[in-house]
Order: sequence, then C-alpha cells, then structure tokens
Amino acid sequence: MKNIVTKTLILGIGIGLVFSFLLSLQVQAAPKDVEKKININTASLAELQKLPRIGEKVAQRIIDYRKEHGKFKKIEEIMKVKGIGEKTFKNLKAFITVEEKSKKLMAHS
Repeated sequence: MKNIVTKTLILGIGIGLVFSFLLSLQVQAAPKDVEKKININTASLAELQKLPRIGEKVAQRIIDYRKEHGKFKKIEEIMKVKGIGEKTFKNLKAFITVEEKSKKLMAHS
C-alpha cells in the first residue's frame, strides 16, 4: 500500500512539473508573436489577431467600435469592446498602444 501511494505521489509531481514547463514555454512564446506594440486605433484585422486571445470576431468588434466611437484615448478603453474583460486586458496591455509614432518622437525630443 505504501508503495502505491509513493508511486502515485511521484507520478503526480512529474505531471505537475511537465505541465508547469509547458505553461512557461507558452508564456515565453507570447511576446515573440507581437514584436512591437500594436496601435489599436490603426491596426488592421490581421494585426489585431496577432494579439493574445484575440480572434477574428473580437478583432472585428474592435474595428467596429473604433468606427462607431472614434479613437481609443487610452488602452483601458478596449475593455468596452464586447469579449474583452479585465482578464483578457491583462494579457493584452503589454502588447497594445494608442500612441502615434510622432507623439513618441516628440516626447523624446
């Protein structure tokens, strides 16, 4: 009986380690998909789909929201789009911007 418990415990730890390793690989891979921040005010459907957890339908909703309400003033406003809540926003915020390139250049001058 002791032997079965020990084997089960070792197997459980092994599975946990493998799962943790695979999860860390997935997290490390996400930033590589998005090399630079995507401007959610100007991005195309294809560009928006490069963002984590954004598929074709949500990307289209972002574009539709822009057309109806105008440009996003801050990245947090993307949570007004159906399908993007706080959890999704936390995954997105490192990869999105609303700033124009010229504004960044002027700020650094």
